[in-house]
Amino acid sequence: MTAARRAVQENHVTGATVWLTGLPSAGKTTIAYELAGRLRAEGRRVEVLDGDEIREFLSAGLGFSREDRHTNVQRIGFVAELLARNGVLALVPVIAPFADSREAVRKRHQANGTAYLEVHVATPVEVCSVRDVKGLYAKQAAGEISGLTGVDDPYEEPASPDLRIESQDQTVAESAAALHTLLTERGVL
Repeated sequence: MTAARRAVQENHVTGATVWLTGLPSAGKTTIAYELAGRLRAEGRRVEVLDGDEIREFLSAGLGFSREDRHTNVQRIGFVAELLARNGVLALVPVIAPFADSREAVRKRHQANGTAYLEVHVATPVEVCSVRDVKGLYAKQAAGEISGLTGVDDPYEEPASPDLRIESQDQTVAESAAALHTLLTERGVL
């Protein structure tokens, strides 16, 4: 056992990865940052591994083919697990459209004895397209881009997520509170 891991256990600091999956503009990142703020105010060590930032800094050069998406998810999963096993709560708002990619990340966590929770931000595509935070749905509708997850590229919903958030039916604060409750119930907080 590493010294860092031993220190985490001795201080009873629990790390975990919380993967927020869902369509573009579902509210994943917004919920993650809301929860991160609350957790930091409670004195928790927390990091948000934003999918857009990861693509820019860690996965630059990857496209959006199935293989590249899988590689991207595995890279993020590796970093999240590394943080989590060292006592950091890693919030990961990343689409991760394929169930097998998410399952591979879960198995990496299980192999290392690291907590992993999957949260499906299950906002309907109709709501996401109205929110259209990055203008992706408008570009896809105008024929400027293709391969938009949930529209003309697949999104495999989690079969049994640890939590399902329907962000269109509650405020961001309520969504973050539901996630906070899950973390408390699972002994992460």
